Formats: sequence, C-alpha cells, structure tokens
Amino acid sequence: MVVESIPKAVGFIYALLAFTALAWLWYSGRFTRRRAMPFLVVSTLLGFLVFAPVFPYQLQAVVLRDAAALGSPLPMAFGGLLVFVALALVVGRIICGQICPVGAVQELMYLVPVKKRGNADSRVPVTVRAGVFVLFLAAGLGLSANLLALIGLADFFHLAVASISFVVFLSIVLLSATVYRPFCRYICPYGALLAPAASRAFYRLRRTDACIGCRKCERACPTGAARPDDRRGECYLCGRCTDACPVDGALVYGRGK
Repeated sequence: MVVESIPKAVGFIYALLAFTALAWLWYSGRFTRRRAMPFLVVSTLLGFLVFAPVFPYQLQAVVLRDAAALGSPLPMAFGGLLVFVALALVVGRIICGQICPVGAVQELMYLVPVKKRGNADSRVPVTVRAGVFVLFLAAGLGLSANLLALIGLADFFHLAVASISFVVFLSIVLLSATVYRPFCRYICPYGALLAPAASRAFYRLRRTDACIGCRKCERACPTGAARPDDRRGECYLCGRCTDACPVDGALVYGRGK
C-alpha cells in the first residue's frame, strides 16, 4: 500500500510537527487521550502510505548502511535518530507514544474491548528487549541480517500479505489487543535507546503534594511506570494515568520534583 511517489520527507516533517504539538499539549496541561487520538490515526496511516517515520526500521537501515531504504544519506538519517533520542532526554518518549506508526497501530489495537493480559512490571520487558537489542546489533553488524524484515515490520506496512513475515508481524499487532505494545516493550531496538534517555528526562510526569495515594494511576498504567519510585523509562505518555487521576494537580507533567 506504500505510495512510492510520496517523499519520505513528508513523514519526517509530520513527525516534527506532531512532536511539537504533543509536547505543547503535555506542557500546557491540555493533553488527553481523546486529543491524542487524531495523532494515532494519522501516524498509522502514514505508516501504510509512506512507511515513515518508522524509527526502529530506520535504525535497522542505518546499522545495515542501507541508504536506499532510508531515502536519505546515512549521516542525515543517523543524525535524525540521535535528535529524537536527545528530545527523549528532554521531554520523554512522545515519539513512541503517538508518532511512530509501529507504536500507534498497537495503541489503537489495545483499545479493542477484550480482556487484557500481561505483566505491567517493566523489568521483565526491559530485560528481554536488552537481549533482543544485542541480537539486533550482532545480526546487523556481524551478519548483515535484517532482523526486523524477518519479523515482518516492513511487509506489514507494505501489505505484503503473501509473505510469512507479514503474518509474523500481523500476529504481534493482533496480540497487542490483549498485551500492551508487545513489539515496543519486548523487541523495538530504538526503544532500547530511548528508554534510558526518557528515564532521565527533564520534563516527565510527576506526583505533587496533592496526591492522595489512591493508586488509580498505577492501576491504569499498562507498563507499571506510574509507581512513585519508577524512573518513567517505560512511560509512553499514553495519558491513562492522568485521565484516571481524580485530583486536579496531583499528577502533572513538568520539571523538578
């Protein structure tokens, strides 16, 4: 379904504009899950129409030094990936939350009204993803193997339905109806870079003295990132915790303790 005549730059321009808009919504206290919905829909559509900005696959192409797949010079693509890692250090994982098509399509699937499963504890997914990241680098740098192609990320957005890889990634997407973002949490190599940066973000969700300890935010969080001692590295800024919080000003996005 990808339309080759559409420049991939369209996706990057959208990513920058959407990132700015979402950062402003969080900073101004106007972010809600309802306001995030248009971003999720547009990001998913751009994944199918342009296949950009699919950040994990772009990282794969950089590792493989595949400029043709990137549609831009390698230094420019590498610099762009580093820019969003730096932005995660400032404002958290906004890029994962509503902009990356891979995350967006899983976020939309999780809205399907079926019983939810999976462990909200972030330690197990982080450990698994770290192992996958090492395998990803070894496969790319040592064997020139495209691990994400085998998983079917590109085939899925290109709607190459006849390939086995398409079925593999389609299974992951269907699984995300019951398990929150399985690709993002257990596989994504770019997420393995963004999470450490986001855990030290200057701006992130924080509890204030207005918190009454009801723990509704913790129960609403699908990644376990709403606990008081969590560093928010696995926070996708989905907005479930702020929507669930019953006290205005108890959970805010900002800087400082």
